Amino acid sequence: MGSITPPGSALMRRLRRGAPGRNRLVLAAVLFLAFLATFAVDWAVSPSAEAATSAPSASSTPASSSPAGSGAATGPCTVSPTNGCIRGTILDSDRKPAAGIDVDVAGAGGFAQTATTDDSGRWSVSVTTAGQYTVSVDQSSLPRGQYLTNAADAERKVNATLNANVGQIFQLSDQQGATTTADTSSVSAARAWQQLASGIRLGLLIALASVGLSLIYGTTGLSSFSHGEQVTLGGLLAYVFANQLGWNIWVTGIVVTLLCAATGYLQDAAIWRPLRRRRISLTQLMIVTIGLSIAAQYAFQYFFGASTVRIQQGNPETVTFAGLTLTVQSYVAMAIALVVLVGTGLFLAKTRFGRATRAVSDNPALAAASGIDVDRVIRFVWTLAAGLAGLSGVMLGLVLNGVNWQTGLQLLLLMFASVTLGGLGTAYGALVGSMIIGIVVELTNLVLPGDFKYATALVILILILLFRPQGIFGRAERIG
Repeated sequence: MGSITPPGSALMRRLRRGAPGRNRLVLAAVLFLAFLATFAVDWAVSPSAEAATSAPSASSTPASSSPAGSGAATGPCTVSPTNGCIRGTILDSDRKPAAGIDVDVAGAGGFAQTATTDDSGRWSVSVTTAGQYTVSVDQSSLPRGQYLTNAADAERKVNATLNANVGQIFQLSDQQGATTTADTSSVSAARAWQQLASGIRLGLLIALASVGLSLIYGTTGLSSFSHGEQVTLGGLLAYVFANQLGWNIWVTGIVVTLLCAATGYLQDAAIWRPLRRRRISLTQLMIVTIGLSIAAQYAFQYFFGASTVRIQQGNPETVTFAGLTLTVQSYVAMAIALVVLVGTGLFLAKTRFGRATRAVSDNPALAAASGIDVDRVIRFVWTLAAGLAGLSGVMLGLVLNGVNWQTGLQLLLLMFASVTLGGLGTAYGALVGSMIIGIVVELTNLVLPGDFKYATALVILILILLFRPQGIFGRAERIG
């Protein structure tokens, strides 16, 4: 944030603008109603959106098991309150996907399933009982000239839970017994390099949503707990358009971003502006965002179910570059996120409306006294924030190969930690904080198993509040 120019200066005179026209509200309402009509038609012609995703072609989905019993795995695995997934990837000595390898999963009660890796090296098995399972690779099915990096690691014990994924990665080598004493789960330079790339990817995607969250706080002082549901909305809308209606993924991304932006516009028009005019306290407004978050989660679960849905049914292709193996969707998502974030930064720094936004964020009362339409700026911020969060949901759904009703809720802690670390109310701080959080969270996975890595964000948040509550780019005290 820069210093605010006194009233009557050239900057403030350029920022004076009139009240917004009603045509924008009409346009947003038309877009939202068009989406509702499309959504209603789609669900009317489809008996069950969830059923449509449960029967993709065998050649386009990774293998998984039937819910119980024994035998070969059939159909995709999706998590639900009554179902969990044990899944993983097998990479060859060149860190490319290894197809046609059998993975056996055994558990209590005679449970035994076999999954075979697909063209992307992925496999998955469905379980309906939480507990410990044994995952073993059938070494006789390995490609010629390929061996497990650690032969003793062919069999692993995993603890599976319902409504959750448990991941396992097996690495192959072209030398038999070359590293039989090594543990594939140990820290190595190659694994750290791979996790660093994953952290940069996660940081960029979190930043898309965090920048909007920070702008909302900067202009209104409100911490929006419903912002995560804007991310979920973006992913689920992308599923409807790209998967159910068969739209092109690029067209889907643009339309979803615009629709999510329209929901932000309508939220401020219908909820936040009337509440601001009644001078409702920030604590009461925050409680409203919590209630809106819960209502949105139940709405998502009602319409889409509790299972994870995929935006694109085809298995993602992987590309190895500079020793890193990521999906094509990951590279594209990172590029789009970087371009959008740079564009947002330039808009805030170089344009008249961007300077007005920064002025309102720095001192709303002084900005209003200088002729800036504060309500108009806040309406724009809600619109921009919702659009960026929706785009983040689309990108996350593609990168994570799925989205469900609580995707945004799971990321909300990371977003708040990013905003707090960078400095409350600063867009640039949210970007830097997101990158730090994303990298630290993924690197933590080198030593902590599974989703324990997300607890790192909570630790960072506590340390920030203890030692530097204003964050990296924040100021200990505002003057104005």
